[in-house]
Amino acid sequence: MNRIDRLFGILILLQSKKHVSAETIADRFEISVRTVYRDVKALAEQGVPLSFEPNKGYYIVQGYFLPPVSFNTDEAGALLMMERFLEGFADKSIKQHYHSALDKVKNVLKSNQKEVLESLNQNIKLQLPERLKNDFEYLAQLQNAISAKHCIIIGYKNNKEEVSKREIEPIGLIFYAFGWHLIAWCHLRNEYRDFRVDRIKDILNRCEPFKKEKHMPLEEYMKFLPVDF
Repeated sequence: MNRIDRLFGILILLQSKKHVSAETIADRFEISVRTVYRDVKALAEQGVPLSFEPNKGYYIVQGYFLPPVSFNTDEAGALLMMERFLEGFADKSIKQHYHSALDKVKNVLKSNQKEVLESLNQNIKLQLPERLKNDFEYLAQLQNAISAKHCIIIGYKNNKEEVSKREIEPIGLIFYAFGWHLIAWCHLRNEYRDFRVDRIKDILNRCEPFKKEKHMPLEEYMKFLPVDF
């Protein structure tokens, strides 16, 4: 990657996050932290309003926007490939949103790029075992509850086929053991519990904030799971 492409990539990365550390930029573009400092300085000299916050990283001052970004054929092809993997690692709700997003990407492609993508679409196939066919549509709702820190009520079927209502405070989603798991504070059990998403029967979100003042980080809970990350 030449320097101009790298500078543009750093600018897009900075616009995609609230703060980005020099180490994160260095890892993403496989350069030294010293080179990151030089690149950030070069962006600032070109008029990009950059600032830095200790222990958090660089950020672009609010109000600065890049013009719409176009995609090249390789980038669009990568998105198309990921659409295939969604069949095994996402549910109906996420697939719907991804298809909508991909249509917007296709809309800004040139005619010859659209032809290439359509050809690829017809010649990429993925065979999935039954256990990876996520026949539910809760992931988008759960994502919203996690980000908004909303209590939700779920109907949940345990491994004895018993269904109960649970008021929970969802803190994260983890994919392991070939399935999605919701990690949440359960008011019924008064502890953190691991809920298999494919066993959730229904979800009610009244948009009520969490009642528990502080939750453990998801990374901390992951240490108790029977798998290595």
